[in-house]
Amino acid sequence: MTNHWSNWRLMPVRPILAVAALSLAAPAGAIALTHGPAQPSQPARTAQAPAAKPQPPLQQLAQVPARPPATEGTSEPRLVGQYGDWGVYSANPGGKKVCFALAKPVKAWTEPPNRKRDPAYLFVSSRPADQVKDEVSVMFGYPTSPNRDASVEISGANFAVHTQADGGWVKNAAEEPRLIESMRKGMQMTVKGFSARGAKTFDVYSLKGVSKALDRVAQECRN
Repeated sequence: MTNHWSNWRLMPVRPILAVAALSLAAPAGAIALTHGPAQPSQPARTAQAPAAKPQPPLQQLAQVPARPPATEGTSEPRLVGQYGDWGVYSANPGGKKVCFALAKPVKAWTEPPNRKRDPAYLFVSSRPADQVKDEVSVMFGYPTSPNRDASVEISGANFAVHTQADGGWVKNAAEEPRLIESMRKGMQMTVKGFSARGAKTFDVYSLKGVSKALDRVAQECRN
């Protein structure tokens, strides 16, 4: 079982995730989100997590030019499959294989409306060398509030996400298998976050193709 309070292990992987995200990304730089329904009843599905040590913000990583697909054995992410709205990547930073499914929101808005931020992404990662499987993490695209957890809502269930800097991980590792199961069965999930400047963000992720993507991640990172 993943120990989310030792997420220092993810630190070398975050730049890899960010480079892979560029293949799905909107243009580099801050973007204004669509103003969605303001009513409280709007599903606020959030995925956040116990954060590791502060990482370079995505807006800095986005300045790295996109590079050709990596060959096996390098730290560059290599796209191995696209399943619906989810891409599957693998890389070998430091000789340790990392596999992950990556998606970006299909809809997003802020309260107050039209706050600027960088692109957001959701990852499900496996790192066999660290005995980590199906670790859900989020890049919010802005500095998160240090005093509030984020959350993921899916099919009526809510999962607390601990945040730090611009990232987040599921707060209670014991709940992660249930979240993964809900993702496989659901149609969409909403990640709700809180910025350091007091704005709320709502990111809706399509779950189309996620089951096949997770199966491919497991296949790529089999021991």
